[in-house]
Amino acid sequence: MQASDLDLSGQVAFVTGGGGGIGRAIALCMADMGADIAMIEAIPERCEQVARMVEERGRTALCIPGNVMDIDALQSAVARAADTFGRLDILVNNAGGVTRRGFLDMTEKNWRRHVDLNLISNLAATQAAVPVMIAGGRGGAIVNVTSIEASRAAPGYAVYAACKAGINNLTRTFALEFAEHGIRVNAIAPDYTVTPGTRGNFTGRVDESTWHQPSTAQADGIGRRIPAGRAGIDEECGRVAVFLASSMASYVTGTIIPVDGGSWASSGWVRDRGGTWILPPDVTE
Repeated sequence: MQASDLDLSGQVAFVTGGGGGIGRAIALCMADMGADIAMIEAIPERCEQVARMVEERGRTALCIPGNVMDIDALQSAVARAADTFGRLDILVNNAGGVTRRGFLDMTEKNWRRHVDLNLISNLAATQAAVPVMIAGGRGGAIVNVTSIEASRAAPGYAVYAACKAGINNLTRTFALEFAEHGIRVNAIAPDYTVTPGTRGNFTGRVDESTWHQPSTAQADGIGRRIPAGRAGIDEECGRVAVFLASSMASYVTGTIIPVDGGSWASSGWVRDRGGTWILPPDVTE
């Protein structure tokens, strides 16, 4: 094994929602390892911001402002990336989002927005990108961003979790369908991760100086629930995505890798205030 096994030099990655949070971190981590980056992002300022950061790393960036819920715009963006770079090696289906709301309080419009954003965009980007990879004859890698909510009950997030569960199944199914073309398909499944959205930076450029900081009680709650004792960092997702896209993962396909500090493994176990692992309802002990 060599460090060069993680090298992505000469490759082109297309990232949906690449302007903020986990998508941004994946784009920058892949650029650090030599990939050129194309991205579609709904907030133009963020798209331009990340493009500059990619170029500062000595790589080429293609910034395409657009909404992934517009299938025509999304597939046109993939085609533009392929035309611009002459190839497409990596697809990162990252775009997604959720608003917490009880299912009976949701409208049909809410359902459809969740499905279009979190699931349909994945289908549309994959259908556009895979023929380009096949035509290139070099194989490729798809990295989907799902969630640990895909694998457990998620009250308040029912439709979102169902979409993510669908992505888990698509990841495994596409791994089989595309294997003959040398295209590997895997997913990462984060839990609570520090992003602009979780810190209240919903619009404009990513600006950490404006971020809301968790209260002592909130930080304590996160530390007790997540075995690693803290929230995730978006770059930690980026590092795993690089691994999955690289030749170091050449025999890895059809997997969902939790990037969650142990949350999925804990399966309901939490720390009490003394640091002992317990199962609720004894959480107050």
